[in-house]
Amino acid sequence: MARTPTRRLLLQMLGGATLATAGGTRGAFAQSATKIAPLIEKAHALAPISARMEFISRGYIGTRYIGNTLIGGPRRPEQFVVRDDAFDCVTYCEIVLAAALARDYGEFETALKKIRYANGDVRWDERNHYFAEWRRNAVEKKICRPIELPKSVTIDKTVNFGNLGQRQVSMQCVPADSLLARPSRLADGDIIGFLSRRPNLDFFHTGLVMLSAKGEVILRNASQSRGRVLDMPMDRFVAASKVDYAALLRPIDQAHI
Repeated sequence: MARTPTRRLLLQMLGGATLATAGGTRGAFAQSATKIAPLIEKAHALAPISARMEFISRGYIGTRYIGNTLIGGPRRPEQFVVRDDAFDCVTYCEIVLAAALARDYGEFETALKKIRYANGDVRWDERNHYFAEWRRNAVEKKICRPIELPKSVTIDKTVNFGNLGQRQVSMQCVPADSLLARPSRLADGDIIGFLSRRPNLDFFHTGLVMLSAKGEVILRNASQSRGRVLDMPMDRFVAASKVDYAALLRPIDQAHI
């Protein structure tokens, strides 16, 4: 998730960053999504979904970070972009989650639309532009469920959604110290969003929770500062980024999409 949302929204309104091949069809972007189908095939028999989240997300470690890969705007038709050669922090979580929910590539595309767009329609005004929207819709659609830890609180903020106007958002969050103190309450593939200190921004970054063999909490994420997908100790990220609160979601196993 970009740290400068007004700039990100401006880029989106201008149509976003273009890919190597334009055209808006699945075929146009297939060359940028070469790992998804093989990873789904290898992972689909793993259970529970946390095992699939771990396996699929690990397959993308080292993949480069690029922001603004989605295409569309108020005056430019939205295109359904599927690529796994580069991610920002949100598209990384989207691709991994959609692949973990799917049994084949067709189900993956259906899941990705359901995750990325409020009503599953490929339209710019239906896209979940901010993680607060993304999180709320994932819970309402029963794709994920919120995770509560001791000292959980509800935080209300007025967020500037750029061309979409201001909106009031309500977010269930856990203090950073509670997150780090209770690894036994976490699972591989839990989705985490880090609450921003800025008054008009909801979350400044997202990623996936992983647990090491020793029970240490790891953040697996598409890192803008490191330029790639990587693992890092959660406590180091929390300290370096001065995280006060985070929101946690757990993917729900589903029989089909």
